Amino acid sequence: MVRGIDLGDLLFINITGPKITDMPIYEYQAKDPIRSCQRCKRPFEVLQSLREPPIDVCPSCGAPVRRLISWCRAAVVETSATKKGIEEKAKEYEREGMYSHAAELLDTHAEKLKDPGMKLRAVENYVKAGYSPETIDSHLKSDSFMKEVVK
Repeated sequence: MVRGIDLGDLLFINITGPKITDMPIYEYQAKDPIRSCQRCKRPFEVLQSLREPPIDVCPSCGAPVRRLISWCRAAVVETSATKKGIEEKAKEYEREGMYSHAAELLDTHAEKLKDPGMKLRAVENYVKAGYSPETIDSHLKSDSFMKEVVK
């Protein structure tokens, strides 16, 4: 696990062919997590030549995507005890089907911790709890630290 993202959840797509020697891996994610598929809702990786332009849309669903600044995969990042506790409580709420509780918990702490991943998980729970896409979209854009993520 790297910074709270299980690497098993990342999608590896090679859109340029099998040659890997001079091909960096770029990460992409949907610009609008609400109007995206399971693949682009979370970061996915694409092998591309340095000469290729960034992709504009998800190869699976065609939703607009943006390139992310990749995290160093060699770094070992410890999760704070506070964050672990929040995530465990949220998992408990999710297992019990209490999605609005999980969303509120994650949302509150995402703002405090400035954690976009936690915020997007809160959004997923808001969707499961039945909140309208308009409400969620306006809520996302109201958070100062998420304005760059949601553009």
